[in-house]
Amino acid sequence: TSMISKWEKIMEVSWHLVFSVRINGQLVALKVIRMKTDEGIPFTAIREASLLKHLKHANVVLLHDIIHTRETLTFVFEYVVRKAFSLMQQFPIFMFQLLRALSYIHSRRILHRDLKPHNLLISYLGELKLADFGLARSKSIPAQNFSSEVVTLCYRPPDVLMGSIRYSTALDMWGAGCIFIEMLQGAPAFAGGFGFVAATGLLQVLGVPSEDSWPEVSLLPNYTPGELTCLRSPQLSCKTDDLVQKMLRLVPTERISAQEALQHPYFSTLPAPIMHLRDGKTTTC
Repeated sequence: TSMISKWEKIMEVSWHLVFSVRINGQLVALKVIRMKTDEGIPFTAIREASLLKHLKHANVVLLHDIIHTRETLTFVFEYVVRKAFSLMQQFPIFMFQLLRALSYIHSRRILHRDLKPHNLLISYLGELKLADFGLARSKSIPAQNFSSEVVTLCYRPPDVLMGSIRYSTALDMWGAGCIFIEMLQGAPAFAGGFGFVAATGLLQVLGVPSEDSWPEVSLLPNYTPGELTCLRSPQLSCKTDDLVQKMLRLVPTERISAQEALQHPYFSTLPAPIMHLRDGKTTTC
């Protein structure tokens, strides 16, 4: 029989609650999903469970168990204190840990599809944990079409804003690049609007691509002709700016991969052993 004590609500949204609780002395987080009997289990919950149960990495939140009753579906996660995102500023180790998580899931052909600061947990030891896989998808079928209604607008890449439904790991790399800039400057890289407004605002900053710079871009539903300019990142060191540029390439096939980014000179100041950790080993600041 399990001993349960010290329930404390952490978060409540429209369709689920999150509690911290001790089970047999171990502190865990319970994500309790309310189910409507006529609709069954939400597809996002099914997707999150099916993916997370196979993921074991120091920088991906760990799913311990799943409890299913008539009224609820409960995910039992490792407990991670959610620290303020501002604490991540100016610490290369946090960006390194995010890239480790992305390299791991991408090597398993999984796209997160919802990268944003809210989905990054930071433990009291300084461990970054990638969380919330409700929109994640397994890219097991080559050239598979996906929805373009993914990723919070501030972190959505231009190809998806322009209506692309054929994307891959470069989708997550754009989001990681936006988070990187936000870590450095303390504000979102690109202020979001809605749909076409967001795309227009982003391309006013980056410039609109042409067929010469991005073949077949004119075939995207929301494309408007214009000229391509390069993203400039003011007040960043050369190494930092170079990594930002490579993560935020307009053309998705030109974006750096997570594995390549881990080898970037920006991380050369990190201790050598960190560069060769196994998946289950942690990196802390």
